[in-house]
Amino acid sequence: MTQMTGYAELALLPEGLHDDLAPFAGHEARSITQLVAQFEGHGYAQVKPPLIEFEESLLAGPGAGVARHMFRLMDPISQRMMGLRADMTTQVARIAATRLKDAPRPLRLCYAGQVLRVRGSQLRPERQYAQAGVELIGAESVAGDAEVVLLAAEALQDLGVKGLSVDLTVPLLVPILTQALGLEGAEGEAARQALDERDGAAIEALAPAVRQQLGAVMRAAGPADQAITALAELDLPKPARALCDHLGALMACLKKDSGDLTLTIDPGESRGFEYQTGMSFSLFAEGVRGELGRGGRYPLASGESAIGFTLYLDSLMRAVPDADLPRRLYLPMGTSALRARELRATGWVTVQCLDADVDPIDEAKGLGCDHILRNDTAIALS
Repeated sequence: MTQMTGYAELALLPEGLHDDLAPFAGHEARSITQLVAQFEGHGYAQVKPPLIEFEESLLAGPGAGVARHMFRLMDPISQRMMGLRADMTTQVARIAATRLKDAPRPLRLCYAGQVLRVRGSQLRPERQYAQAGVELIGAESVAGDAEVVLLAAEALQDLGVKGLSVDLTVPLLVPILTQALGLEGAEGEAARQALDERDGAAIEALAPAVRQQLGAVMRAAGPADQAITALAELDLPKPARALCDHLGALMACLKKDSGDLTLTIDPGESRGFEYQTGMSFSLFAEGVRGELGRGGRYPLASGESAIGFTLYLDSLMRAVPDADLPRRLYLPMGTSALRARELRATGWVTVQCLDADVDPIDEAKGLGCDHILRNDTAIALS
């Protein structure tokens, strides 16, 4: 009894961590394989950074935006602080700026792996989950932005995601506007938060000139065509106008090639895009909690411009249809290894009997098999 209690206690895991079991674990692994194959098919070469590295490397460039999410520990060998990655984008950015700094541009890289965060969020309580994504380095054109957005959409749709929508934003727009309107410090932060949360009451409480400008930005959010038209009519500072014009050019590219993809724009959103400096986007599926992924343009520590996206497999698997369970064929004692290999080559999952004294029908059913091999023929179990 004491031993059983001890084993039960061992099954307890820290908050936000869990074991993935069959069939989910296999379904997720196959989905990741399909995603990476799709990325490689578009010319993105896969890289595999380590799970842990020196803290200063993880926090360089775009890494500063995820510093608060990172677990840290002391390396007993070098006596230097190390960090467990909380996001793989920062590592791929490091590889591009160092190991591949002399590689021809534009540089296309993709990745997949596990990340660990100090705490989860309300929408994503998981602290460990898989990521998969791409980074396009050294292409600052609208065409580069469009390639990345369309690749994310194509990869998700080919996995079976239905009701996909892409929500675009320009995180620097609101800071530029608040600065031009003379809002600084706490006042500027309050205005940015009000826009981010679409808090109309908070915006109405601002000074008339500020209220008019920021309210117009908030009301521009919505379907892409309407939002682009509304933004084009605003009297904006030159840097803000350049951002909106770039967004309009991007929308023209996406509409030409995106088919029936739903596109929306929220020009006031900035939360979660801490290190992005240009166009950014989030991916959603109808009826699925949380974002499937995020992307955007950001600077490398070397000064190069990059754009990419990260897919969150914990959310994504809620949007992907359940996988069809493979056919499981029970092989009686004495079945040759060569014959078993031939059966697997035709799509069977084979389960070999290891004990001549068991009842083959009972064991086959107990091990989840739906067929049994009899006289070299697969017979369905009732």
